[in-house]
Amino acid sequence: MGWLQRLFGMEKPQNAQVNPTPQAAAATESVPPERLGLNGEYDQSGLAKRVALAFDEDPGLTDVDTLYVAQTGSTVVLKGKVPSQDILQKMVSVARNVQGATDVTTDQVSIG
Repeated sequence: MGWLQRLFGMEKPQNAQVNPTPQAAAATESVPPERLGLNGEYDQSGLAKRVALAFDEDPGLTDVDTLYVAQTGSTVVLKGKVPSQDILQKMVSVARNVQGATDVTTDQVSIG
């Protein structure tokens, strides 16, 4: 089971992208980067879903079923448990490269 399936109960949508082009609902309206969904639509959990997609697409990361991805505004929040510091560092690096992520917090993650 992948990250998107486990965390959000969804399969990867067709044409889903980690950093999609925003789809403006109206010419004067824009979607904040942290609310950008998998296909460029507005999504309250868009950043967390795109980070989960980035984890799914990275061949060096497998689904760690004891770790969860959330967001507070433009901050990615990782919580739970990971097997090693190396895996956590890789996840932080991947998450930081997702458009709209201004910070990644790991203070709720234990290693071991």
